[in-house]
Formats: sequence, structure tokens, C-alpha cells
Amino acid sequence: MNPSTTTWPVKQYTPRHQTWPYTPSDFTRQDPSPDSSFYSSPRFVTHIDDAAISTLRSYYDAVLPRQGRILDFCSSWVSHYPPSVETAAAKGELQVIGLGMNAAELEANKVLNAGRVLVDLNANPDFAAALREANLLPTPSSSSPNNNDEAFLDGSTNVVSTDYLTHPLPVLTSLLSLTKPGGTVHLVISNRCFPTKAVNRWLRVSEEERLLMIGDYLHFAGWAEIEIVELSNGKVEQGGGEAGGGLQGWMGWRGGGGRDPLWVVRGTRR
Repeated sequence: MNPSTTTWPVKQYTPRHQTWPYTPSDFTRQDPSPDSSFYSSPRFVTHIDDAAISTLRSYYDAVLPRQGRILDFCSSWVSHYPPSVETAAAKGELQVIGLGMNAAELEANKVLNAGRVLVDLNANPDFAAALREANLLPTPSSSSPNNNDEAFLDGSTNVVSTDYLTHPLPVLTSLLSLTKPGGTVHLVISNRCFPTKAVNRWLRVSEEERLLMIGDYLHFAGWAEIEIVELSNGKVEQGGGEAGGGLQGWMGWRGGGGRDPLWVVRGTRR
């Protein structure tokens, strides 16, 4: 990983619940129709603004590996990776797998050099099954009864799509099983969404609670060292600086003269 000249505020996530606190009603949606229909037409647009994309690329430049294998899930026609990661992929030093819902979008994403997988995680939350069906998963050896050979990911990313997952616990548990010890997951959060497809609780709670909810997802899925990173609180101050403050101060919604807020909730496999 490359050193970064940018320092972002980081808050350690502290587990809040002894048992899984969410109910099925928290994950209902205004539009319960199959996502395969909703995403059947390609959308060659970006879902965060240019300032947020630039900041996200800087963050990825600091944290993503240049060798090994990463997975971009709920992927699209662009993954917002920095030139250093794109170059490593172009050289074959880094393998990038994309998992998404629209074939045309995935095909347009040139950084995906190690495979493209069409799957609806709300219908099939098992990453291993999807990758195995696409012949992208290592074959476990007979000497590895616990399928440890399948832990082949060095990292994974997801951009503003966690709010659409109706079964986040099995999704992130499955992802953990495919991640090497020391591997990381980076869940990028903003306040933009398709409201008819976002889960019910996401639309009812504050931005702070959304971030903590994602932390809960990772915690109960077995991830460790969970952190909330503020990339942008959405405010632009005079001189171009970002407004500071603690977690409570991060939650300003985008207003006039602002930019898209952006956070990452991340975890590590230990």
C-alpha cells in the first residue's frame, strides 16, 4: 500500500449489541420487485459527485493493495480506483474481480481484469457459490477440510450500495470466508440512493446511525478492527478545507455550496 499525505478522521467502532438487533421489517423496501428487473438497463452515470470521487480515489490509493486479488462487489461501469491500482491491474500484478447486476456496465469497466460475475446478492447472498459457478474460486485441496484454500481475497470494495442489501449479515459473512487473514473490506457510504430500493431502516435513521448500523453488520459477520473513516462531511469551508468535529459533527446533509458527504466503514479479517 502506498503512503498517503492525506489524513482522514477515524473513529473506532464499539459493539453496541449483544445479539443481532435488526428485524426482517428493517430490510423491507418500498419496491419489493426483483432487483434483476430494476437493474436490467445500464446506467452509465456516477452516483457521487466529482469531489467525492476524487477523495475516494485518494483513499483507495492509500489503502488498496497493488498485488494479489481484490473484489469490487455491487460493481458498475467504473470502480473509482486510482491510477496506481489501474496500472497494477493493467500489468497483471493485481487481479480485480467485479460482481454486479448489469452485464453492459461490468463489461465497460476495464479494471475488472480477473472476471465479471452477474449476481443478485439479495437473492443469492453467497459469494462463494457465485464465484465457484463462474469458475473464479480456487478449488479446495483434500488437505484443507475447512476450505481455507478459498480465502483468496486481499481486499474488497463497495461504493454506496450497502443500503440496498436486504441480507447484509450472510453477504458479509460469506465475504469474510473468502478473505485472507489481514485482508480488508471497505464499504463506502454517502447519502444518495434510490429510495424505493434502499432498505426501510436506512431511510428512517440519521446518517450517524447508518454508519453505526454498517459497523453492526461487520461486527456480527465476524470482521475485526472495524473503523469509520470520514472522507468528507459534505461541507466546504472558506479556503477549501473540510469542517471538523467528532462523529456528531460529520452528519451534515449536502446543502448549497456543499459536496456529497462520504465515509468508509471498514473491517479486517483476523
